[in-house]
Amino acid sequence: METSESWKMLFENWPDSISRKGLLVTKFQETIPFVDFMISGGIVLFERDKPDAVGGRKVMLAYESISAVKITEIIDLPRFQVMGFQPPF
Repeated sequence: METSESWKMLFENWPDSISRKGLLVTKFQETIPFVDFMISGGIVLFERDKPDAVGGRKVMLAYESISAVKITEIIDLPRFQVMGFQPPF
């Protein structure tokens, strides 16, 4: 499966039990803090709680531009099983 498809599936199936906030790292090496997101086709709309240096509060980003998502809350690893993650066997 292509990486952009994996990101798309992750955001489309994000469970309510995991907060929709964290840090997004783009392939351009930009880190974007977000407090919520919405999906549409091949892009994700991220909402920031504070504007960036040029005043932007919303960021629309193509799935293929995503490098990493960092979760900022303290969450036990087993709670991520609802997102498809499993311990190694």
